[in-house]
Amino acid sequence: MPRFTANIAFLFPELPFLDRIDAAKKAGLDMVECHFPYDHSIAELKARLDGAGVRMTGLNTVPGNKEIGEWGRAAMIGAEDQFRRDFEQALSYGTALGVTGIHTMAANVTPETRAAALDLYKRNLAWASDQAKGTGITILLEPLNARDVPPYLMKTSDEVVRVIDELGRPNIKLMFDAYHIQIMEGDLTKRFERHFDRIGHIQIAAVPSRFEPDEGEVDFRHLLKVIDASPYAGLVGLEYKPRAGTAEGLRACLAALGY
Repeated sequence: MPRFTANIAFLFPELPFLDRIDAAKKAGLDMVECHFPYDHSIAELKARLDGAGVRMTGLNTVPGNKEIGEWGRAAMIGAEDQFRRDFEQALSYGTALGVTGIHTMAANVTPETRAAALDLYKRNLAWASDQAKGTGITILLEPLNARDVPPYLMKTSDEVVRVIDELGRPNIKLMFDAYHIQIMEGDLTKRFERHFDRIGHIQIAAVPSRFEPDEGEVDFRHLLKVIDASPYAGLVGLEYKPRAGTAEGLRACLAALGY
């Protein structure tokens, strides 16, 4: 069985953020990941996680000001100092909470700034890699599909892998989000096999709905069997939007997937 971790940015949306930790445990999951936990102190988060017997496995750097179209700052020209503060914040939370991965968000860019933004992205990632060395935390790079986030710098797994290979840093890996990769590239089984040694984390959700991964155009029963049979030792994040009640949908989904 895959080592599932519940993305509580999406799951249990009817509950306050901290209560989602207990809800995940009650639903049978003892690992959670999230996007931006920074409204709560490390002490608050640690107390709730420890009290529930749940481990936090992953989080994101902050997106910036989403109202003006910011979606990460690793590739944002002119925001180099702010990016460093963003990453240091994520790393401080990550090390204190014992997470294994930080999704280091790139940025929205224009066609005119893309080349310069890509160069900056690589320089910032090299710096971040140095900061994370020795912590046991992997820097995760996730491509986002052009339908949901049209201006995002990294749109495909192939683009991300080229950056990873160029940097040659063992603590920088691909976030293999099957939802985004299916929309942009498809061929998930062969793409997983081709990029296997660069993958640091996997996430799943139905395509195109982003609901529980027991519907839609991707046969997740097949894909999870492929992952099970591979040497992949990482986690599979349940990063989907519940159709209705999270706990009920989770039970039905796992049963449909054969778990």
